[in-house]
Amino acid sequence: MKQRRHYTSHRLSRDAERLVWLAKGLADSGSRAEDIWWEAEQDLLIDKMLAASQEEALNQALDRLHETHGRAYDGLADLIEAGSESHGDGSRQFLLVALPILAWSRYRIPDRKLPDALLAALRVQMQAHVLADGVRVGLADLLFSPDQLPRGFVETHRFARRLGEVAAADGDLAIAADGLPETGHYIADLRYVMAVISAPEGRPLFRWQEIDGNRETALKEWQAQAGPSLQAAMPGCTIQLLLPDAYFSAWRQADQAARSYSLTATAAYLQAALDLPAAGLQAVAAPYYDHRLVEWRIGFARQGDEQMLHGVVWPLLGTEDETTDIAGEIEQTLKQAGLSHILMLDQRMPLEYCEDCGAPLFPNTDGESVHAEMPEAEADAAPMHLH
Repeated sequence: MKQRRHYTSHRLSRDAERLVWLAKGLADSGSRAEDIWWEAEQDLLIDKMLAASQEEALNQALDRLHETHGRAYDGLADLIEAGSESHGDGSRQFLLVALPILAWSRYRIPDRKLPDALLAALRVQMQAHVLADGVRVGLADLLFSPDQLPRGFVETHRFARRLGEVAAADGDLAIAADGLPETGHYIADLRYVMAVISAPEGRPLFRWQEIDGNRETALKEWQAQAGPSLQAAMPGCTIQLLLPDAYFSAWRQADQAARSYSLTATAAYLQAALDLPAAGLQAVAAPYYDHRLVEWRIGFARQGDEQMLHGVVWPLLGTEDETTDIAGEIEQTLKQAGLSHILMLDQRMPLEYCEDCGAPLFPNTDGESVHAEMPEAEADAAPMHLH
């Protein structure tokens, strides 16, 4: 998965060493004809390493390239992700797809089994608005929280193949929820429906690959048609559907969208919980560092009150760093949420957490990091954290 990585000086395994060599060869290739050979060799080796559960070796190869060869790192990450989320059987191609849902609620956001009728409706709506003609769909019967998604390349590889076994027949996969991690309790969070889509080799998978299709129309129709079905499965929640896409791409897009959504959700939640207009709230945002910029944190309070009520963490993603205009994006999002009292601090804040409960601390108007805490009456009914 493309992200900031920490270099390891451990000796690489033989497979990892070869994978590094192949990735560098592809990055330095001078022709498409040469590219094809390098990619084919990497694909074969990646498939072998995934089948042998060599998660550590794959990550060691990525770590080595992250420090020594940026272009080779990006290329190898793409190929490992592709090998994890897609496969074929000679006649059909299979792709693991995520259907992300942004949600916020004053109550607990569900992670639950999905009934057969809902899965059938989602299949029809995907085939009508998101997928190319003739594409088949296998759906997992669980509404996944982020904590319950497949972790790592090997686990993703295994899950994609399990779900792929039912995809060619438009079937559903029963998930044993008992063995999954417990879901955190947040005001704003993501939920995922997971699917594998299948089409004959060489045929398009998505509607926007067809001459008269595009992503914008697909998203609009998906939200209009699938939204009511999923809303019924998530009572008490405000939801926003994102475009279904290949697993790793959808996961990254959802993480990106969740940052601004969490700010908007916080403002809406506090207005409802405290019976306040948006003008009655103030927000304080500051950058937080651990040797380098790691994240921004935004604290919310009543206008004119020093007590921070809630906070949102805005993590850096991908290649973002101190040169990225994150402050401008945060301020614009808060303004769109209706806030007019916004303080953007330009001082470097240390990455601090509460010593008692481990929760992140948030900036106040004095430039100090403090604990965010709702008034006792509202806190009794509120989730403990906010993503």
